[in-house]
Amino acid sequence: MAEENLVCEETSESWISDNYDEDDVVAVDAGGFLNYNNETLRKDVSISRNGSIPVMGFASPVGDDAGDDCIGEMVEKETDFKPGDDYLTRLRSGCFELRLRNEAMDWIWKACAHHNFGPLCIYLSMNYLDRFLTSSELPKDKAWAVQLLAVSCLSLAAKMDETFVPLSVDLQVGDPKFVFEAKAIKRMELLVLNKLNWRMQVITPFSFIGYFLGKIRHHPSQNCIHRSSQLILNTTKEVEFLDFKASEISAAAAIALSFSGEAEAVHAEKALSSLIHVKQERVAKCLKMMGDLSDRISVGVAALAPQNRSVPVPESPIGVLEAICLSFKSDEITIGSCSSDSSADNNSNSNKRRKITLKGE
Repeated sequence: MAEENLVCEETSESWISDNYDEDDVVAVDAGGFLNYNNETLRKDVSISRNGSIPVMGFASPVGDDAGDDCIGEMVEKETDFKPGDDYLTRLRSGCFELRLRNEAMDWIWKACAHHNFGPLCIYLSMNYLDRFLTSSELPKDKAWAVQLLAVSCLSLAAKMDETFVPLSVDLQVGDPKFVFEAKAIKRMELLVLNKLNWRMQVITPFSFIGYFLGKIRHHPSQNCIHRSSQLILNTTKEVEFLDFKASEISAAAAIALSFSGEAEAVHAEKALSSLIHVKQERVAKCLKMMGDLSDRISVGVAALAPQNRSVPVPESPIGVLEAICLSFKSDEITIGSCSSDSSADNNSNSNKRRKITLKGE
């Protein structure tokens, strides 16, 4: 039996050896693993918490100087949690990496829906995955690697955000092609933590949305905040949004949610000019990209409608963007040029489920 070693030392650059036969199981040395818990993961934040603004999740609308100061501090630090620019370049030019990301994203969305995890958990999972892949390339001959990475990123995100976290082996829902033992997942979690320098308390667009909505609408409703979360979450399905900072995505979502149609374009422009801490031209570009995404999605939704008349076709750009949350299949709505390849791979392997075991068990 071939052995597979996940090298988790902080100084190591290689996490997969070359002696794995895909027809065999993965064997991982189970000794010497470092224990950690939710509190350990949450101790990396260094932002002063003025007002009621949490670092990762939703903030209450804040308009005082303390809120502005805290937002300014978060804007200064948000790039620390952004995937590298070279990663986006690789996704744009490489079908293999784009297909892997879509495959991981597809499973993460389905698993979060199954476990009723919130939007922040999905966003954190994708952030961890993208940041990991910024500095680590998955080998093309290890079909199980992306699934192990997806499970580990979701497990870490759930520990950060969810009140109840299932056992790591129970996270693996949705008929995945590979099933991993708990110790294999924990080993991979440690590798992700090391690659990300244990910086898991991420500044996300959710960190800013209450602030920006409060600036624009003054007293946003809970429904408004909920809809904004769907807009923000949908950006994880389009790799081009990796080009934007969290604050820029949040500001664009707040404006998109507050104004629609040409008649309100003047008000939207005025609202944009009132937002400090963000570059207006960047937010405007992100806002346009949200509109372009809604146009592409609307074509897909309309194409599905004749087959299922019970599925309404959204009329507004916001409705179109939100409609994508009704489906957790990335191959139904194409994002990127390689989604069809991913779907083909999934179909050809739909009946194969390998259980990944551990040495010494």
